[in-house]
Amino acid sequence: MKLNISDSKSAKSYSVEADEKTALSLLGKKIKEEVDLSFIEAGLRGVITGGSDKQGFPMVATLDQTGSKRVLLTKGIGFRPTRKGERRKKRVIGKIIDNTIQQVNLKIVAGTTKTLEEKYLKPKEDKKEDSIPKPMGKKK
Repeated sequence: MKLNISDSKSAKSYSVEADEKTALSLLGKKIKEEVDLSFIEAGLRGVITGGSDKQGFPMVATLDQTGSKRVLLTKGIGFRPTRKGERRKKRVIGKIIDNTIQQVNLKIVAGTTKTLEEKYLKPKEDKKEDSIPKPMGKKK
């Protein structure tokens, strides 16, 4: 299971691959429920904000179940209308995390993210001038 952890204070997000033990601790949790992230850093807590399953269908907080269902949507998660008054049936996942969930989005509410920055933030690489292609043209 993949965890996308966002920190609103530093405006950064981190992608963490969760092991089986951590994934099992998240089973049965719901969207907007607070969870303990002490496996990353002691005292770190987060709130589940969403996720998606193996096929890419998004989790929706209004559907109180596990598994997927086709729902008539007018706006919101999983559907962006292109015309005024447009409605469409879309497949979405319920708000309870089960074993089909591939990715979980979390927002940090308590604790510091110093360990996250050191472990999971990739350093930016400087662009090399050699890798930039030179313009083709006539030689003078």
